[in-house]
Amino acid sequence: MRKAMTAAVSALVIGTTVSATPATAGSLGRFEVSGVDGDDMLKMRAGPGTGFIVLLGLPNGTVLQVHECQQTGGTRWCDVSLDQARRVRGHVSWAYLRKLR
Repeated sequence: MRKAMTAAVSALVIGTTVSATPATAGSLGRFEVSGVDGDDMLKMRAGPGTGFIVLLGLPNGTVLQVHECQQTGGTRWCDVSLDQARRVRGHVSWAYLRKLR
């Protein structure tokens, strides 16, 4: 059971980060990470919720392409990719994003 769960999580991470496509015209645009405590990082997760594994830690100022957002429980989660590495894709909390002009 544990091996099956590990394999499923690994497949999800690989599918999320490797097969992601560049931003499309339907994206919400470029945002930067903002409001994270100085000694902390925003967690980019494999899915929209705290139950998903952490893929990366993103410091303030990291530029992201926001593709879409959805409400899950009390948090709005956004499907994002790194602006300079668009194949790296995951989910972050909307509360820590600021629109770039």
